[in-house]
Amino acid sequence: MVHRWETPGSVWLEDEHTAQFELASSEGLGRVEREAQSRGRLPDIAHLLGASLPLSCGCSPIYPEGFAFCPTCGAPLDKLAGRGKTPPDWWGPWSDRLLPRHVPHGLSVTALALGDSLEERPAAPAPGRPDRSMPAPPNAHCVFAAGAFGFSAQRLIALAHARNVLQYWDPLGAAWHVMAAEDNSSDLTFSAPASSYAWLPAPDPLRGEVGLVPTDRGLRRLFIDPVSETWRTESVFDGHLASAPGAMRRHVACLVNGEAGVRLWSAHSDMSNEVVYECDAPAGHWERPVGYDGKLFWLHAQGQMVWQPGAPPQWIAWPAGWSPRLQFGGPTQSRDGRLWLIGHDGQAYSFLELGKADGQLEALSGARLGFASLLFRRGHAVVGEPWGQEHVEDPHDDDAMVLPLLRGFNNNRSQPSGLVLRFHQYTGMAEDALAGRIIARTTVEWIGKRNVILDDIARLARPLECVPFVYDNCLWLHHPDWNQVRGWHLDALS
Repeated sequence: MVHRWETPGSVWLEDEHTAQFELASSEGLGRVEREAQSRGRLPDIAHLLGASLPLSCGCSPIYPEGFAFCPTCGAPLDKLAGRGKTPPDWWGPWSDRLLPRHVPHGLSVTALALGDSLEERPAAPAPGRPDRSMPAPPNAHCVFAAGAFGFSAQRLIALAHARNVLQYWDPLGAAWHVMAAEDNSSDLTFSAPASSYAWLPAPDPLRGEVGLVPTDRGLRRLFIDPVSETWRTESVFDGHLASAPGAMRRHVACLVNGEAGVRLWSAHSDMSNEVVYECDAPAGHWERPVGYDGKLFWLHAQGQMVWQPGAPPQWIAWPAGWSPRLQFGGPTQSRDGRLWLIGHDGQAYSFLELGKADGQLEALSGARLGFASLLFRRGHAVVGEPWGQEHVEDPHDDDAMVLPLLRGFNNNRSQPSGLVLRFHQYTGMAEDALAGRIIARTTVEWIGKRNVILDDIARLARPLECVPFVYDNCLWLHHPDWNQVRGWHLDALS
């Protein structure tokens, strides 16, 4: 005989003979297969659902939510429901909703207080090492998101969007699981490069809801079922997407490839009031959008698309002979709040003002790498205007090159801080360092009130494929060539 137990979110079955519990169904999850509840997965399932685990008794390997004692022997249980605070979500720094409006959204900028923890470490030149590591995902070219997704505990997912593979990290089993699509016709493939990818988190997620994701077939709402290790999608908009979606105030928009060129699709955040604009712009994949001053900016090798909700988009081609250097980082700000993008006219580098058909040009003495006011010329920080002279603290850094990966925004700091890669004894062109050239020695550093060396890397290639992310109160750094993801402890983030 089987006894049925109902909790506010789940239904459990208790075998009268063995006294063991089995999950029958749970809110927001699909059909729960018996095979999914293997003993190796039960601890993770219990944390996800807020169920209970045994401390000493062996009557059952798992108990329903809210159980404090074993109903068979009366032994106390490890009651997981309502325990602890969930760390903040991570959707890539380009989806950080906590940034103020005067900071561009869509760039590698985060409002999390990373520097408060990292700067407690010994300052440079003391070398540092990672505190933690995890195996790299099986499909290593991926983007990461960490969140509760409507469950009781934070979890990490890694989407290899070029291969249609969604991966789930089980922290208790210390293993990656490749999730299967519930419907074989579902597809998460987005063939744009990683620098063009962005997903939008659900503001108040249902159980298992991840958010809006771009695919080659259109915009989809993604749901995951970590218990059965499956995922499913709901269609939001069908079309051949040319860009990832962007959000501005209460609107969502993305670019779509059409027969006559590019169109801009937009809707309210609740997906009502859909509008499609025809644009006289080239087809192909675009960079992920940047939101600033009430507008969304999409960048392309041939020009920029500027859109303000409620008005038609504006296509602006780059000046004749001028080509952008999108791989250098992205737009940056001048002290008066305008956005600028670095490019080259065949003779020299220059910054071009964004958002205007006749944007101002500012000549440069050399390449600058970075974004959002976190800029470096060679190994020196640029602390004034983006086209100003670099601030030389150590002349030896003339033989180095710094590539910013992540800016940590902090209103209380006069100068930007962030995570960077420093290429030592490198005197070649910036374009070569960011392509396939192997760099003999690279240090991972945090630049802030104190400069901290976090790690030392030998023979790094394709540095733009380094992906920083925050999960489980750690800052992690991933590269597809590495077998392990490197992590550094942070204080508990709120």
